[in-house]
Amino acid sequence: MSKLEIKFAKVEDTPTILSFIKKLADYEKLSHEVIATEESLRKTLFSSNSNAEVIIGYFEEKPVTFALFFHNYSTFLAKKGLYLEDLFVLPEHRRNGFGKQMLKYLANIALERDCGRFEWSVLDWNAPAIEFYKSIGAELKTEWILTRMTGKSLIEFSKQN
Repeated sequence: MSKLEIKFAKVEDTPTILSFIKKLADYEKLSHEVIATEESLRKTLFSSNSNAEVIIGYFEEKPVTFALFFHNYSTFLAKKGLYLEDLFVLPEHRRNGFGKQMLKYLANIALERDCGRFEWSVLDWNAPAIEFYKSIGAELKTEWILTRMTGKSLIEFSKQN
């Protein structure tokens, strides 16, 4: 297994982060949903009130993987949790253990920060990711259905009486 150097992203990493986001969106067939810009990422990820963090994995001093995460909260545990929003490894660097190293790094952050949970979602068609997550002991919670409001539906709902 090749060894990654994992670092917390800095504001000057914004172009790299946006590049990873676009590549992830392309892989997930969701490129049409990406409206993020370098400016919006700088504003939301690196402001004093940001609630999201990014780590970047480097192999031979080149960025090959990234993860964006934030804290949520479990009322049942009365503890914060760590939620992984995105994890992406460049296709040419897959099968080198980089995804596992990123997840282990995040698991250690969760433990250091006294989180009760470490969670993420996976698309139901992404069989390689699902098998990988099962192989590392992750439990797929199929009884939960992700619910989301964005854009027009969010605005319209907020204006209802």
